[in-house]
Amino acid sequence: MILARELKKTFGNVQAVDGMNLQIAPGEIYGLVGADGAGKTTTLRLLCGALQADSGSVTVGGADVRTQTEEARAQIGYLSQRFSMYEDLTVLENIRFFAEVRGLSSRDWLPRSMEILEFVGLAAFQNRSAGQLSGGMKQKLGLASALVSRPRILLLDEPTTGVDPVTRQDFWQLIIQLVSQGQVSVLISTPYMDEAARCHRIGFMKQGKLVAEGTPGQLRTLLDGQILELRGTPLTEIRHLAERTQGVEDVQAFGDRLHLRVEANQALEVISRLETAIPASGGVLTSLRSLPPTLEDVFIALSR
Repeated sequence: MILARELKKTFGNVQAVDGMNLQIAPGEIYGLVGADGAGKTTTLRLLCGALQADSGSVTVGGADVRTQTEEARAQIGYLSQRFSMYEDLTVLENIRFFAEVRGLSSRDWLPRSMEILEFVGLAAFQNRSAGQLSGGMKQKLGLASALVSRPRILLLDEPTTGVDPVTRQDFWQLIIQLVSQGQVSVLISTPYMDEAARCHRIGFMKQGKLVAEGTPGQLRTLLDGQILELRGTPLTEIRHLAERTQGVEDVQAFGDRLHLRVEANQALEVISRLETAIPASGGVLTSLRSLPPTLEDVFIALSR
């Protein structure tokens, strides 16, 4: 559904996207993750034709974005990071506007709009002005506008940022339902690793490059045997000690415990060193054990 080859885009001296290669299959949910400034938003804008690449190629549903722009865009529903509806129009008026812009006839737009509003849970608010909606409702309105023309591909740029956990869950249920019905492929950028875990495949971006790609399970295996959980007191002093221990690459606090990322094949040696060093320094070691890596562990490791 999406095929990108060697995409590059610069802004002045900043290489925002640097040789991006991406392939998304029909019915796939692909998560794009990375730190702020990694190039995720620029990538999505290149894929939908909102920006023109300096070099490289993009095809959407077989249509070249550069030479068959309208044919490619007709297959895309795009939800930007910022709310871009008209706040002085009602929910239904916004949907109607985007439906007619996409070429739906007057006899088609209303039943389609009502179908979509019912799907996203906004039918009861069709006459409310967009400016009076909550943050979560605004994102659902944006999704409804993206869906009104029956796109084959959804490009979603951090659609749940800033909304409450219940709304995030509702939003993802809508996405999963769309894909399960065989209606769309989805490319979604997200800062949340629990959301990334819902995707069929994930791509990690850093400084404009795709540095790792795979299923959530495949990516977690990158750190197999390298994550330790440490509990003890006093936690601050133990953390400083762990950071200075040979073989430890990173230490992160998770509530009343520490997560240590250690060098490959060094877990047993690190455990032995800390079991000696912590009591010797006057600290109390409560537990120290190996843990299966999480996507957040992988994200931090790749970001560093």
